Amino acid sequence: QVQLVESGGGLVQAGGSLRLSCAVSGRTFSTKNMGWFRQAPGKEREFVSAIRWTGIWTYYADSVKGRFTISRDIAKNTVYLQMNSLKPGDTAVYYCAADQDYSSYPERPMEYDYWGQGTQVTVSS
Repeated sequence: QVQLVESGGGLVQAGGSLRLSCAVSGRTFSTKNMGWFRQAPGKEREFVSAIRWTGIWTYYADSVKGRFTISRDIAKNTVYLQMNSLKPGDTAVYYCAADQDYSSYPERPMEYDYWGQGTQVTVSS
């Protein structure tokens, strides 16, 4: 079992920044990929970014490329999502997820085995 706890969400004005954290506990040694997804009201869950736990690669949705940065601190078992130049369209509940396999499709929610409870991000115009 792997437990994920997100934090760092909040209300920010357009153009501002937030850093989300995802604390990973449990069988962390079996985690291969970590992902961030978001879901706005009335919309499907959407891929944001992913990282191989070793840090060898990162992957971003086109909508956030150049504005968001994913990283991880192995010593702290924590994954981060630094979000800059935020837009009202970034408003959503943000979830982190853990994949126990070397998935070739990190943008697919179904590839992930564990999910956090989510943290709300609201960007005002």
